[in-house]
Amino acid sequence: MTFLKIEWAPNPIFLEIGPVAIHWYSIMFIVAFSLGYYIINKIYINDKKPVELVEPLFIYIVLGTLIGARLGEVFFYNWEYFQNNLLEIFLPIKKDPNGSLLFGIIDGFKFVGYRGLASHGAAIGIVTSMYIYKYKFKYDSILWIFDRIVIPISIGGMFVRIGNFFNSEIVGKYTGSNFGVVFLNDGEIYPRHPAQLYEGFGYFLLFIILWKLYWKTDLKNQKGFLFGLFFTGLFSIRILVEFVKESQGGFEDALGVLSTGQWLSIPFILIGIFFMMISKKTI
Repeated sequence: MTFLKIEWAPNPIFLEIGPVAIHWYSIMFIVAFSLGYYIINKIYINDKKPVELVEPLFIYIVLGTLIGARLGEVFFYNWEYFQNNLLEIFLPIKKDPNGSLLFGIIDGFKFVGYRGLASHGAAIGIVTSMYIYKYKFKYDSILWIFDRIVIPISIGGMFVRIGNFFNSEIVGKYTGSNFGVVFLNDGEIYPRHPAQLYEGFGYFLLFIILWKLYWKTDLKNQKGFLFGLFFTGLFSIRILVEFVKESQGGFEDALGVLSTGQWLSIPFILIGIFFMMISKKTI
């Protein structure tokens, strides 16, 4: 059934302005954060919380996401490279003997954007940033905040994976059949599992579940339940998709059996189960 095989060769660049290229991946982040802001604002209005608290919350989430995701990529997956290229950890550049920056003023580097990001690091970064936010804005419990922000974060994850699909990165394994996506940008001729889309669809379903539970049930009043469900659901999806995903590196060769992403997901699932179990005690 060859109609199930898709040849994929998108232009990952959305817009070029001189030497600077804006990638679709960056656009997906903008969409994710913008939609997240709208959702959080709607939730705060429903819960009768001051909407002026949303803007600083949004800033903390954005910073926590980007910093945590970047550090996750550096330390979980690619420290062997970054330990010798520390400048590239927080700057959107990469060594290239043929590259140049600032219209030729700086040679030996090229602008690549922040393409190396890890979701496990993002989770840690967001949790950390929320504790800092809660220390400054004392209007409810940290679990109350977690239960609300995981709703837009789940749909945001979907857009990030769509961005990965545009970049032809985080690809799946070869299907061994006429089903799958041929990533022509990488010179591929055989179809692979569209692992990015599998994961993105899983996050979309998780968003629908969390959204419905918030608006249609009283589970949002069981502090920690939605947060725990988010951790359990999102990282269970991650574990399942990793079985058809190409290795992303990291420490999986040392531990064997599971991939780095799967090993990192297990603690988050256990944490999620824990918060779901104790949620009734935190009403």
